Amino acid sequence: MADHPRWARRLFSRADLDAIAAAVSAAEDGTAAEIRVHLERRVPRARGAPSAEALPRARDVFVALKMHETALRNGVLIYLAVEERRLAIVGDEAIHARVAAGYWDAVRDRMVERLRAGAARDAVVQAVHDVGAVLAREFPRRPDDIDELPDDVSLGR
Repeated sequence: MADHPRWARRLFSRADLDAIAAAVSAAEDGTAAEIRVHLERRVPRARGAPSAEALPRARDVFVALKMHETALRNGVLIYLAVEERRLAIVGDEAIHARVAAGYWDAVRDRMVERLRAGAARDAVVQAVHDVGAVLAREFPRRPDDIDELPDDVSLGR
């Protein structure tokens, strides 16, 4: 990945992004599911709107990253709007059928605690680890599994 934008560097160094990508790769070693992390500067909003919500935007990014096209429909996106300090976790239909909404809320809440403590890298790496653990339990890696999506952190505007 080329040098990441200034807004992303305020929270994540190049080494942080590499560590997050390595965490995604390690988490996916135990599962047939896919995990992506996406960073944006802000949640895009309609002109004149006071604010925008992270969850609907994360769903849009999920589709834009083609996460809904995985073979088993079991991808998970961790989305962060860096400057606005908003985040959301979105899973595809197969994972939602097996994991209660409260699980995602707990992962989000632990991320928020770490982010507030100034540990952005740890917040994302631990969230990837937590999500990877539940995905490994629900969708264990199969011998014929292929990595369908990139492991690197995707960056929006």
